[in-house]
Amino acid sequence: MKQTVIGMFDDVADAQDAVQQLLDDGFPRAHIDVSTQKSNQSNEGFSNFFSSLFGKEKSSSYAAAAKQCDAIVTVHAESDDEAWRAAEILDDAGALDVDEQAMQYERDMPERSVAEAGREETTIPVIEEQLNVGKKEVERGRAKLRSRIVERPVEENLRLREEHVHVERRPVDRPATEADLASFKEGEIDVTERTEVPVVSKESRVVEEVRVGKDVKEREETVKGTVKKTEVDVEENAPETSRR
Repeated sequence: MKQTVIGMFDDVADAQDAVQQLLDDGFPRAHIDVSTQKSNQSNEGFSNFFSSLFGKEKSSSYAAAAKQCDAIVTVHAESDDEAWRAAEILDDAGALDVDEQAMQYERDMPERSVAEAGREETTIPVIEEQLNVGKKEVERGRAKLRSRIVERPVEENLRLREEHVHVERRPVDRPATEADLASFKEGEIDVTERTEVPVVSKESRVVEEVRVGKDVKEREETVKGTVKKTEVDVEENAPETSRR
């Protein structure tokens, strides 16, 4: 939401320094206005300026308070965040509080009596505070997940088979058979020994999944505060207070 931020300065140099700080912070030059006493030779210039911002009811008080200052810096903010940033920059540069200046002017101003149609009138300003409640998002906690690779020793028991060739000679004494005679020739027999050895391989498997999410809930909260207002008590036919 667009907002207007105003800073009053007793010194034109402070106002120019504030403008430079706003530009350094990224505010467009087109969104910054500077008004000085030289550019507003009369109270009418300031009155028209504040009337365009606050209406005619408050313009006279603000204009009278601003007349006591040398320069005014006006920032046209595009959002609440820009308005807060602009206000902080103006405060750091030495800006006076606009509302405080206007209220101080009204407090210091003597009672105004207007003679009209044979009667006197006295104006008492009735001021009432308003409680503005908003909300903003803040961080209340955080969860961080970090994955890492670790190694651990493992072992498995495995039964292995081995073969061994052995040769045995036995003395015999019997007549040769036809089968014995058939094998009565030169030859060669090749016997192979075999053994089992462990074979190791690795397979990656997903054994667990870790999911991260957020549950969003809404709650209602009652914000309490106090506001002040002016109450005027009217006492008719009151006895006159003696004066010395």
